[in-house]
Amino acid sequence: HLDCAWHWRTLGLFRHSCSLSPFALALQIRVDGPTNGALEYEIVQVVDTGPILRDMVFSVDHEHLYIMSEKQVSLPGLPVESCGQYKTCSTCLGSGDPHCGWCVLHNTCTRKEQCERSSEPRRFASEMKQCVRLTVHPNNISVSQYNVLTYNVPELSAGVNCTFEDLSEMDGLVVGNQIQFTSHDLYAFSPGDHHIVQLQLKSKETGMTFASTSFVFYNCSVHNSCLSCVESPYRCHWCKYRHVCTHDPRSCSFQEGRVKLPEDCPQLLQADKILVPVEVIKPITLKAKNLPQPQSGQRGYECILNIQGNEQRVPALRFNSSSVQCQNTSYSYEGMEINSLPVELTVVWNGNFNIDNPAQNKVHLYKCGAMRDSCGLCLKADPDFECGWCEGQNQCTLKHHCPIPENQWLELSGTKGKCTNPRITDIIPVTGPREGGTKVTIRGENLGLEFRDIASHVKVAGVECKPLVEGYIPAEQIVCEMGEAKPSQHAGFVEICVAECKPEFMARSSQLYYFMTLTLSDLKPKRGPVSGGTQVTITGTNLNAGSNVVVTFGRQPCLFYRRSTKYIVCNTTASDDGFDKVKVSVRVDKAKIHQELQFEYIEDPTILRIEPEWSIISGNTPIAVWGTHLDLIQNPQIRAKHGGKEHVNICEVQNATEMTCQAPALAMDPNHQSELTERPEEFGFILDNVQSLLMLNKTNFTYYPNPVFEAFNPSGILELKPGTPIILKGKNLIPPVTGGNAKLNYTVLIGEKPCVVTVSDVQLLCESPNLIGRHKVMARVGGLEFSPGMVYISPDSLLSLPAIVSITVAGGLLIIFIVAVLIAYKRKSRESDLTLKRLQMQMDNLESRVALECKEAFAELQTDIHELTSDLDGAGIPFLDYRTYTMRVLFPGIEDHPVLRDLEERVEKGLKLFAQLINNKVFLLSFIRTLESQRSFSMRDRGNVASLIMTVLQSKLEYATDVLKQLLADLIDKNLESKNHPKLLLRRTESVAEKMLTNWFTFLLYKFLKECAGEPLFSLFCAIKQQMEKGPIDSITGEARYSLSEDKLIRQQIDYKTLVLSCVNPDNVNSPEIPVKILNCDTITQVKEKILDAIFKNVPCSHRPKAADMDLEWRQTSGARMILQDEDITTKIENDWKRLNTLAHYQVPDGSVVALVSKQVTAYNAVNNSTVSRTSASKYENMIRYTGSPDSLRSRTPMITPDLESGVKMWHLVKNHEHGDQKEGDRGSKMVSEIYLTRLLATKGTLQKFVDDLFETIFSTAHRGSALPLAIKYMFDFLDEQADKHNIHDPHVRHTWKSNCLPLRFWVNMIKNPQFVFDIHKNSITDACLSVVAQTFMDSCSTSEHRLGKDSPSNKLLYAKDIPSYKNWVERYYSDIGKMPAISDQDMNAYLAEQSRMHMNEFNTMSALSEIYSYVGKYSEEILGALDQDDQAGKQKLAYKLEQVITLMSIDS
Repeated sequence: HLDCAWHWRTLGLFRHSCSLSPFALALQIRVDGPTNGALEYEIVQVVDTGPILRDMVFSVDHEHLYIMSEKQVSLPGLPVESCGQYKTCSTCLGSGDPHCGWCVLHNTCTRKEQCERSSEPRRFASEMKQCVRLTVHPNNISVSQYNVLTYNVPELSAGVNCTFEDLSEMDGLVVGNQIQFTSHDLYAFSPGDHHIVQLQLKSKETGMTFASTSFVFYNCSVHNSCLSCVESPYRCHWCKYRHVCTHDPRSCSFQEGRVKLPEDCPQLLQADKILVPVEVIKPITLKAKNLPQPQSGQRGYECILNIQGNEQRVPALRFNSSSVQCQNTSYSYEGMEINSLPVELTVVWNGNFNIDNPAQNKVHLYKCGAMRDSCGLCLKADPDFECGWCEGQNQCTLKHHCPIPENQWLELSGTKGKCTNPRITDIIPVTGPREGGTKVTIRGENLGLEFRDIASHVKVAGVECKPLVEGYIPAEQIVCEMGEAKPSQHAGFVEICVAECKPEFMARSSQLYYFMTLTLSDLKPKRGPVSGGTQVTITGTNLNAGSNVVVTFGRQPCLFYRRSTKYIVCNTTASDDGFDKVKVSVRVDKAKIHQELQFEYIEDPTILRIEPEWSIISGNTPIAVWGTHLDLIQNPQIRAKHGGKEHVNICEVQNATEMTCQAPALAMDPNHQSELTERPEEFGFILDNVQSLLMLNKTNFTYYPNPVFEAFNPSGILELKPGTPIILKGKNLIPPVTGGNAKLNYTVLIGEKPCVVTVSDVQLLCESPNLIGRHKVMARVGGLEFSPGMVYISPDSLLSLPAIVSITVAGGLLIIFIVAVLIAYKRKSRESDLTLKRLQMQMDNLESRVALECKEAFAELQTDIHELTSDLDGAGIPFLDYRTYTMRVLFPGIEDHPVLRDLEERVEKGLKLFAQLINNKVFLLSFIRTLESQRSFSMRDRGNVASLIMTVLQSKLEYATDVLKQLLADLIDKNLESKNHPKLLLRRTESVAEKMLTNWFTFLLYKFLKECAGEPLFSLFCAIKQQMEKGPIDSITGEARYSLSEDKLIRQQIDYKTLVLSCVNPDNVNSPEIPVKILNCDTITQVKEKILDAIFKNVPCSHRPKAADMDLEWRQTSGARMILQDEDITTKIENDWKRLNTLAHYQVPDGSVVALVSKQVTAYNAVNNSTVSRTSASKYENMIRYTGSPDSLRSRTPMITPDLESGVKMWHLVKNHEHGDQKEGDRGSKMVSEIYLTRLLATKGTLQKFVDDLFETIFSTAHRGSALPLAIKYMFDFLDEQADKHNIHDPHVRHTWKSNCLPLRFWVNMIKNPQFVFDIHKNSITDACLSVVAQTFMDSCSTSEHRLGKDSPSNKLLYAKDIPSYKNWVERYYSDIGKMPAISDQDMNAYLAEQSRMHMNEFNTMSALSEIYSYVGKYSEEILGALDQDDQAGKQKLAYKLEQVITLMSIDS
């Protein structure tokens, strides 16, 4: 870089690159800087990214420098300098840029060559000391000429102007380095005694200002008093004879009239208090100094008093320069409410020349009689007033106003200085405790003038009362403290003596004082938070007695608030003793009230959760709050602090754990409300004195902008036709809350009527009520109200007046005709009325049933979700072991399959040889293809062979996977060759490959089921079962009140009640009885099953006793025991219909005790054995309890088979309508059966959370801490490879292949058949509901759009709103899997080998081989033929080996 630095030295510039992400910067550095070192003086951004390269180039004119990074050239080039950015000489020369200097007369920072005549002296400054400096003399003026001294100014031969901001501009005369200007009364422009302006010098050559400084103009003439004039900081003088302030002392009339110092000013001196009684003629003498002697032609002195706004001028006499006197005059003021009135006093001469009054002397006018109506108040007055009490007139006066002053006038200093006739006007309180200590306040007149006058002469109700100095107000008030009263003293008057106890100095009250006994009875509330703040009301009698109340709770004071006769209210303080019950103590004065009352300090409330955690700026939106001990708080409030201002709002406690609040507003300037979300600085709750909740640290409470509405239009009136919706436009109508469920509660009123509102983010759509005319529209939300204007709804009137008249006449004639017809057919009309009424009653009945059903459905939906969630917590999940699980999926419905049994040894040799063939890929593929080509090889056979092969290959999963991939590839080729739609691939189980794929996933996803997906699947099953059993379930048809399936919905109103039975624990008779919820409409078998579910809650189904093996015994309160059965001699039979017995049939009451006992052979109420054998409960139990194959698990209504001999049909809750013997009255039920579909919605809403949880778990690549199983990623990648191989790029086809491969082949099977995974029993109603969930699951995986209409199946309508979001989950799931790194064959084989090792000996391989061999025996010729034609099979002599196997097997068997 050295040669570069030398080259740039000619310009005094060196640029060095440094790389700073994200931009590259160039440092501008001087290498000839001060002290000959380098000096960085500027940093400039040159390129976007990357370091600067060392090669740089100047432009031709050397004005710009081109700089390069690896990818970019700085275009346009970087200027060598940017002097124009500096606006003053000091910043220009202080920047350190060697190119820049100050062009003086142009007032700009520039390069020297760009400044005109820069070579002439002082025109171009290149150093700081060369900057122009100004000195003005004088620097503040009131005179006409001044000079400006200039430094470093160039030659100004062209002339210079001087400007004072915008006030004035004038020419200057240049003399050397001085410039002289003449001013023109500039101060006339400025208010006040001075004005600071900028003095600017402007060159006439350039027209530019080149220097400026501050300058002061002052104006003495604004001062109108001597002191303000001479105390001014400027050169002002006072002319006392002219009474003016001037800058020029020569303008004063006389030499001695010039004043420069404050002490020489004419002024009044500080005077003692000037007291003047009203209506008394009296002079006022004032001390002064420097008073001027009026000259010839000048007027003398006057005093001006401003009394209550009226000016009173009084002639005054100047005795000498130090004294003046206002002449004899009387003064007065209005009213007797003021006894002393301070009045402004001004002394003037020559009409309006004020004498300064720096001490602000005032005259005090006073009236003795004002507000002094008694002798005591009169003698209390200020002694300087010289007031006294004139007894003859009974008033307070001056002495000379009293007619006979010698014997009738009292004064404080006189010998008769005591007022007679004291009087008591009031005593407070009038009741007190007998123990004393009460401070009694006695008010009255003439109650002494000194404390010693009354110090020992006060009795209250005969008890000494000791006066207190601090409460004594002379003549007006005595406060004394009561002594203890004797038991015999109950009430009495207050008596006092003033100074001595003579009759004229004694007084007695008209009120009685009573001694009271105080009692306590109760306190509310009896508990509160340990932090205090609870307002407690203590009730009792006479609680307003006495003067001072002290309440303590244990050792803590309870702060007194108020009281009455029957209660004392106080506020608790924080407890030092923690949570405990404390004793309540009440003291009134010296009396302690004895009563055992206790208050309990409870742990402070806590806030656990608030919802929603948002509001709008104006607040007043509802917030639900959950916490603990909330019921302790009497007046809870919610608070928010923002910008230093706090807002609070009210809360209402629901119970100990819940309360609802109205959100507080946020303190924002209404004119500057932001469109952004706001977070309050503090957010919390005011719960009495609980400090910890004033600020919640965990909450992220957010405020969104207020909704804003637009006016309808400039006129404010919107014209509409009747029925047209009203649209209110605006913004922020839906807060942008994360999650998107934010809703504000809008109310829109049209006049006084509310309308139905539909909300979007930018408009409210309001269905206008049936109104006509002009109405005001008002929108309310939170704490806001807004009226967008008026709406005018005009009635349609399309007819002219003649047309209306014609129609009216025609209508009148028609009415006459109708009346005639009605009279003629009077009898028939009566019959019609009766029919109409009957129909009306039927319609009313139907309508009320619809309303009731909807109401019930809504209420159930609100309460059931919480109950279900809480009941499912903590129950163990009864997973089946691996062997049972795989057997149920591979061989559904077959309990004891041969692959679980040992085989006879004699066929072992042949099977071992056959096993070698099965493990040969060429043979196995040929074997499967040959079987599939046989017409007699049924669908059931294909599934069986696939399962048997996977059973044999369980220990060789790498080989099984290789075979499966080959079979799937063949299937895809075959599918595409046959020109079938690619989406149909894997849709049905038509090949061995498809069933093998299901089994492959079954083996490899067991771990995922146990660790992850099993929990939400089991929760869904339990939730469905529990929800179904909350309502009636028909034991025979399997229909239920609660269902997701329309086919399995009871479409009638079933009256039932929930009972809680106490069941004796069969394992331990002495342990507590177990409560079980039962319905009174349940059959006895249903009751037994519910009891077994409750008792054996955590016991797998296979380990429980069967309901059929147990009897239900009802243990009645009388001691009798009855066995209850579905059928016995009490069973009701009506018209060939026999109804199963229920608890209601036996009239079992709520709370009854029952027990499950082992099955008895006979019972006293059993039917005869032949009947039992025919109509046993097991007959219809078996109809609805089965563990068939998945294909058989469709929601079918079981057949209702009549009794073979008697023809009697069984029924439970609903009769099968196909029998056609419905009563006439049941027709109404059929008419309204559709209304019960609302129950589908209620059930769906209750189970929604569980369905969502299951789907979310299945469609997540990482959920509940469990990673995506390798098998899923591996198989999806294989399908993508096949699609690429066949050039299939349609994303819908690829999506469908994956959906058919995993969700359809595996997950649907698990959802419909949870008994494959868990040790449970699934009944038909649960099966029907699971089928609806499974169908929804498949619809979610489909890419085709489902068009819905009124004829669509109910299960599709039920989940229509949810399926789009589920589809998004599926797409995201497939996409996430696609983005994951591919699994190598090596990793997959290691995983498969591990899985094989873990489950090595689960099945008997020989038995499975024997089962497969049965197909070889059946199709041996075809298989051998296929092997002969296969080249590879021929090379390996596979046909010969198979013949050996056949020979060995035939010999062994």
